[in-house]
Amino acid sequence: MSSRIEQIIEEIEEYIDRDCKYQPLSTTKIIVNKEHLDELLRELRMKIPDEIKRYQKIIANRDAILNDAQAKADAMLEEAQLQTTELVSEHEIMQQAYNQANEIVTQATAQAQEIVDRATEDANTIRIGAIQYADDLLANAESIIGHTLDSYTSKYDGLIHSLQECYDVVRTNRAELEVPTDDGTVDMID
Repeated sequence: MSSRIEQIIEEIEEYIDRDCKYQPLSTTKIIVNKEHLDELLRELRMKIPDEIKRYQKIIANRDAILNDAQAKADAMLEEAQLQTTELVSEHEIMQQAYNQANEIVTQATAQAQEIVDRATEDANTIRIGAIQYADDLLANAESIIGHTLDSYTSKYDGLIHSLQECYDVVRTNRAELEVPTDDGTVDMID
């Protein structure tokens, strides 16, 4: 299931590929509807915090997993201690009960530690995955915004270059229209 951010990024890519037309006499520069692109970027900016909050909730679940594991470990230790108390209370098998109780406590402690270790590892894996996913989304958004910025910069540079060429042609044409006067000076036609 893809997130709304991924859908918006796909919409921007589809818009650029499908709906944007090339500038006249160019195969690399396109014309974009600024309002439409701004609307998609605005929605992208609004959705990024929601996605990050979603992954912060996943990270917060790590504490719940650890608390649950600790509760299970405590319950196992309590049960082991109860069994120890029952075994020790019977005088005839006191030594056997003591040994069994120690074994149960050792096993319970080892199992409890294993549960806590596994829960910690799972929680860290979830946390790292959530952070990586959020970073991937932000990197994708950064790439699209950078590409858009580069595109606008090159379009602006192209416009300035075109205007300079037109200006130079007009100056050259005006210079060619200079008319010499009878006294040897040159008059410009205004």
